[in-house]
Amino acid sequence: MNHETPLFPRSLHHLAAGTRRVLTTARLRSYGVSAAEVHDRCRPGGAWRQLLPGVVLLHPGPPTSEERLHAVLMYTARERSVRVPDQPGPADSAAPRYDEAMITGLAALTLHGFSSAPPLPSLDAFDVLVPRLRRLRSTGCVRIVRTPVLPVPAQVTGVPVAPVARALADAVAGLDDAATVRRLLTEAVAGGHCDAATVVRELTGAKLLNRPHVVDAVDSLVAEGRAVAEDRLYRMVREHGLPDPVWNVDLRLPGGPRLGGLDAYWPEQAVALELDARTSRQGPLQEDVWFEYARRRELLERLGITVVHVTPCKLRDAAEQQAAVVRTALMAADDRDPAAYVVVLPR
Repeated sequence: MNHETPLFPRSLHHLAAGTRRVLTTARLRSYGVSAAEVHDRCRPGGAWRQLLPGVVLLHPGPPTSEERLHAVLMYTARERSVRVPDQPGPADSAAPRYDEAMITGLAALTLHGFSSAPPLPSLDAFDVLVPRLRRLRSTGCVRIVRTPVLPVPAQVTGVPVAPVARALADAVAGLDDAATVRRLLTEAVAGGHCDAATVVRELTGAKLLNRPHVVDAVDSLVAEGRAVAEDRLYRMVREHGLPDPVWNVDLRLPGGPRLGGLDAYWPEQAVALELDARTSRQGPLQEDVWFEYARRRELLERLGITVVHVTPCKLRDAAEQQAAVVRTALMAADDRDPAAYVVVLPR
């Protein structure tokens, strides 16, 4: 027996009968399938097809979407040392693990369940996120996207997928259609996948906010994110048994200046709640908004008003905890000195 002799006479039948019929040439070699045999089977009209460099489809027909996904990951993932199995069996057909590669862009959004993302069969190529220093090139149905630091992927049906915000940024980078960009960003927030601030932070890091159609979509996104967060705030108060506040009010000193707007206020306890829906968009205007938040909070607290800040992210992920923070502030009102008298007006 030499190095070209197949180790397992029945292994090719076993592999071709699997549920995911795509393997690397390195894995095929571990089964004793020689490079010459792979080449022969991948000839025109042969039993196999070479989908990508070093990746083989073990049937002659078109690949399924699942086979394409695993093929691009096999091409891009960091190759592990291949152990020759004792016998091919069910364990060899289990979902593989991929190092330093994950699906991103439109394909990732589809896997995350976005109805506004195209179905996988309609995509000519899949974006794959890899470390910046990996020596890979885009080819066939693989489009390489590089990043200095890989995020922690989600696992969707055995496939590593970039987090929604990162996948959005990578998708938007390749889109020129304003309506499509707006639909994707809106679904990300309205569908509860992530908050507006996280999306804007990713878009800023990707240097996409110099594109007019992206800026317009972000403005709509921030408004949508605010509306979603307000709805969650109403639900938090109702479902966790908090006393009803007065909603969306302005505070003023008697005969004096405006103190600022609040999302909710409990006058008897002098507890104010601000929905902190700021984004991380860079620039002097955003810095001015941040400064105004801090100035207003300091002024209200000097008047004896307790200010509770709640973020959309915390309302989504930890509403019960945020309700407990508000309840604690309300219960502590009896132990504080009375607050200054303020005029409460509808906003």
